[in-house]
Amino acid sequence: MTAPRALIAEDEPLLAQALQQALAEAWPKLVIVATVGDGLSAARTALTLRPEVLFFDIRMPGQSGPEAAAELFDAWPQASPLPLLVFTTAYDQYAVQAFEAQAVDYLLKPIERSRLEKSIRKLRQALADKASAAIDDEATLQRLRQLLAAPGLAQGSGAARPRLTVLQASSGSTLHMVPVTAVLYFEAADKYVRVLTAMHEYLIRTPLKELAAQLDPQEFWQVHRGTLVRISSVETAHRDEAGRLFLQLRQRPERLAVSRLYAPLFKAM
Repeated sequence: MTAPRALIAEDEPLLAQALQQALAEAWPKLVIVATVGDGLSAARTALTLRPEVLFFDIRMPGQSGPEAAAELFDAWPQASPLPLLVFTTAYDQYAVQAFEAQAVDYLLKPIERSRLEKSIRKLRQALADKASAAIDDEATLQRLRQLLAAPGLAQGSGAARPRLTVLQASSGSTLHMVPVTAVLYFEAADKYVRVLTAMHEYLIRTPLKELAAQLDPQEFWQVHRGTLVRISSVETAHRDEAGRLFLQLRQRPERLAVSRLYAPLFKAM
């Protein structure tokens, strides 16, 4: 078996250096292929280098660790097993959420040697399980979705906001009042979010993440990092020859792509 490779994503340089040194002492065969300081770089670098193990800080600039992992897993090649994920955090509540979501492991900062050694044992066992095809990637994706949905985890999140009933979308000098009940799906587009009804399209500036927190999750499902769809508007879910999943809506002609992270929501597929 070749030496396992790891990527460290930590926005505090001294903490990143300390983790790298501790890993070198406790797991000499582990090769650290890169150290990055923000969530966007974490996803991009991991996708390029394809390490087997990820150490992601839960709170990072740009994207949280779980958000970076979601972006990475969405883009990860379908035929390749997902990397193993360990979250690091200085906040107890996030450590508990990571543990309950059953990431491979979590490390509470400052990291203790005995705790790191326990995590390494888990990682070695998980790598052995992967080699024998015993790791269930769909279960990994489900756990990540659970962690992403944990209250207070998203960057800039605060107290829960009341459910939206009407959206205000401006077009020139006209303000459109769009009932949420008329919306079939939302799609992120650069600095805007597209709001699609059966007959019309509107643009709003409210970020998709903020919208999602104000919508009923039983009505609107996240099916991609940039897409929320009213699940009752979906007519069919279809896989193409490459295994990619698409949704066909009842009142819209376009197909909506479902990312790898959210594909397990459609269990019958």
